[in-house]
Amino acid sequence: MNFDLIVIGSGPGGYVAAIRAAQLGMNVAVVERESLGGICLNWGCIPTKALLKSAQVFEYIKHATDYGITVDKARPDFDNIVKRSRGVAESMSKGIQFLFRKNKITAIDGTGKLLRGKKVEVTAADGKKTEYSANHIIIATGARAKQLPSLPIDGKKVIEYRKAMSLEKQPKSMVVVGAGAIGVEFAYFYNTIGTEVTVVEFLEQGLVPREDPEVSKELTKIFKKAGIKVLANTSVESVDSSGKVCKVKTKDRKTGNEVIIECDIVLSAAGVTPNTENIGLEALGIVTDRGVVKVDEFYRTNVAGIYAIGDIVPGPALAHVASAEGIICVEKIAGHHPEPLDYNNIPSCTYCWPEIASVGYTEQGAKEAGYEIKVGKFPFSASGKAKAAGASSGFVKVIFDAKYGEFLGAHMIGANVTELIAEVVVARKLETTGHQIIKSVHPHPTMSEAVMEAAAAAYDEVIHL
Repeated sequence: MNFDLIVIGSGPGGYVAAIRAAQLGMNVAVVERESLGGICLNWGCIPTKALLKSAQVFEYIKHATDYGITVDKARPDFDNIVKRSRGVAESMSKGIQFLFRKNKITAIDGTGKLLRGKKVEVTAADGKKTEYSANHIIIATGARAKQLPSLPIDGKKVIEYRKAMSLEKQPKSMVVVGAGAIGVEFAYFYNTIGTEVTVVEFLEQGLVPREDPEVSKELTKIFKKAGIKVLANTSVESVDSSGKVCKVKTKDRKTGNEVIIECDIVLSAAGVTPNTENIGLEALGIVTDRGVVKVDEFYRTNVAGIYAIGDIVPGPALAHVASAEGIICVEKIAGHHPEPLDYNNIPSCTYCWPEIASVGYTEQGAKEAGYEIKVGKFPFSASGKAKAAGASSGFVKVIFDAKYGEFLGAHMIGANVTELIAEVVVARKLETTGHQIIKSVHPHPTMSEAVMEAAAAAYDEVIHL
């Protein structure tokens, strides 16, 4: 029952850390209370993308005549859309099982709790408790949907993202509270398959409020054109779900006007809360700050031999961040010399349609940081590939330091931009300058040319504008 490493949680932080540790020769166990792969593979990143793909396919069919194709009587089959999504999630979870067997990782079913002396108590579904010990323990318990005081989740009419991807029937109308990545992705999905959707966002910027304001403005225009109602700078005061429909009382934060919106379902998409309760942190004296575990640059807590990664530590709650943190953590444990993670070079992706991707400074953020900047922007309406694909909405916006040409940031909205952003991430990692991007030959015709063209626009060298 003794291991070199025990990981509590098998999400994209936990399972990646476990596999890397096994590659480095450690005897590893992973404690998981639900399904291997955690929220990301089972109820987050992967199954939501399956839902969104179904919506995108349906949207293509609805606009088939734009491509010279006639299709009659196409309609979404909600049950089978959900079934396909769940099937994708199940296959990915089985893939993790295979990787665990391949790397000789022990999977322990149950809920893990830290004990003194580098021990983990695991409570199985039947209540049986078993103790395991390890030289090192990584906490990777992830996060869950945040509950707002004015919006208690009942799992029936007021739901969170897990229920949103497995409803028994498609709602006729839905209010989405929160316009971050989760909110706009579900708003796009349900609107596309025929649900009447209203998005309510507390912050003034509205949709995707953490993104560059120009991106937010563009998505708002596209969403409104698609029939999605967007209420920015608006709070949800209360929800009455006692009747046949939900009555959502909203308040305009600028004017004070109150409006009641009726709908079948309310989706709470107001962020996440770290899962740090009842896992033994207090008993060991592990320091936390408002539920988040405090760690150093290699994810060591204040207690020797105990580490924390992913959504329970400071930083963006993203799957790829958790994976990177897990690898850095175990490589440090193994005596390697990994670089600390550069949190200013983390790509952020939102998979509504059109997609959104960004990395680094926004234009305003760069100015506030004291940079003199050059900004370039290239619309996909000027891209031959985007025009040919019928996907000319959106743009690529890039920001460079005027003095040295440092690539400070990029902000994109358009078809498949979540694939394009990696070019900028690598360029920034390699300290590539704006002129080096311009002089790197990009294939034609491609969407990726927009990155080069936007860089050229920043230096007044753009050709196709």
